[in-house]
Amino acid sequence: MSALIIIAAMTFFALYLGMRARRGHDMNLEQWAVGGRSFGTAFVFLLMAGEIYTTFTFLGGSGFAYGKGAPVYYILAYGTLAYILSYWMLPPVWRFAKQHRLVSQPHFFARKYQSPALGVLVACVGVLALVPYLVLQLKGLGIIVTTASYGAISSTAAIWIGAAVVTAYVIVSGVRGCAWNSVVKDTMILAIAVFLGVYLPIHHYGSLSEMFRAIDAAKPGFLTFPARGQSVTWFQSTVLLTALGFFMWPHTFMSVYTAKNERIFRRNAMVLPLYQLILLFVFFCGFAAVLKVPGLKGGDIDLSLFRLALQTFDPWFVGVIGAAGVLTALVPGSMILTTASTLLANDIYRGGLAKSADDAQVAKLARFFVPVVALVAVGFTLNGGDTIVALLLMGYNFVTQLFPAMVCSLSARNRVTKQGAFCGIVAGVLVVIVTTLTHVSVAQLIPFAPDALKDINIGFLALFVNVIVLAVVSTVTQPRTHVDHEHARAH
Repeated sequence: MSALIIIAAMTFFALYLGMRARRGHDMNLEQWAVGGRSFGTAFVFLLMAGEIYTTFTFLGGSGFAYGKGAPVYYILAYGTLAYILSYWMLPPVWRFAKQHRLVSQPHFFARKYQSPALGVLVACVGVLALVPYLVLQLKGLGIIVTTASYGAISSTAAIWIGAAVVTAYVIVSGVRGCAWNSVVKDTMILAIAVFLGVYLPIHHYGSLSEMFRAIDAAKPGFLTFPARGQSVTWFQSTVLLTALGFFMWPHTFMSVYTAKNERIFRRNAMVLPLYQLILLFVFFCGFAAVLKVPGLKGGDIDLSLFRLALQTFDPWFVGVIGAAGVLTALVPGSMILTTASTLLANDIYRGGLAKSADDAQVAKLARFFVPVVALVAVGFTLNGGDTIVALLLMGYNFVTQLFPAMVCSLSARNRVTKQGAFCGIVAGVLVVIVTTLTHVSVAQLIPFAPDALKDINIGFLALFVNVIVLAVVSTVTQPRTHVDHEHARAH
């Protein structure tokens, strides 16, 4: 009962904080979607760092360590690489967004390439990738609340309550509600992840080194990369692919717009890789469970952290862990809801259907879409089965297809045309859909390839096709005047 009271109290506090965040602000479209571009270093840091600490990290990170061993370290590496890229990539994105008063990611592509159609395409790719990501948060929420409340609240009830709380404060406060709650969430996760990552190995094994010795003795080779499958090649290619896609998620891209100035990104790029180290403590929890909670298979590996916590702690402390877990679902969930609703209203409706709609109409429609997106996500969560895992893997591969056109648009003389960008994204997305639905791998496509190449993440094939199509179509569709001008200069 004590665990349930703590979880309920945290949920109500999140709702209160999210509602209160709008105080003193007129919630027009710019305030609602990008916080009036007024966030300082701390808020931007937390909105971006909030992206790392989702239910996927809390449950999936420890579960992946429990089930797979060494390959889990890819989660630690890709964010760090993405932050290093952000040092150079995000300031020009922010400058362009501020200059043109942009409120969404598709807005950026549509303006850069002078193509409303490209904006609509990017919005569709974004929504397609975001829905399974929201489903993942809700599924995680159901697991956390059911386990931490000792079964007092069913998974279905937890999912409905969580969706209702997030919907309420997103409609009222938009991105400000997400930012305020991310402060509480990151403080709690920081404290709990570090505590559990240190305490559980010491309590159950005596020390970290003893824990790893015991695992290595009981399961030889578990702590090293396998020779095939999730090998070193898989690790390297997956880290690179997910690092390129990291800031291409529409909600992460839009969190860039909330900043007060561009120096914030350079400061954050220096600090955020250190913040990634907290993930190690989450992994330690998963490793600690390997010998103490044996036998979890399939989707149940995500329960490893909570199963070990139930064995180790009093109910009230399990409630505290559960409360932190609830926030890892609510905060990213609210960012995803705000973004998906903005994409539907601003970029698909105004960008493609009603070009004359003003900001007030779009803001109203975006709020209307919040419960609609939430209901769709709840429907998938309750009826989705295992296909959602496939959809989530598709999500990262989808958004990574936006990277080539985005990076090229930042160059002073961009030779990529709007037709090239459009066809490249479409080609990449089609390859992702086909390879995901057929479960094909590089080894099956190129059986004669060296073993080292067979484990490359299949998402690279989509990216390769994307870049080739983008280059060929851009060459064919170069504006005549530009080509003639170059030709004349050469002579």
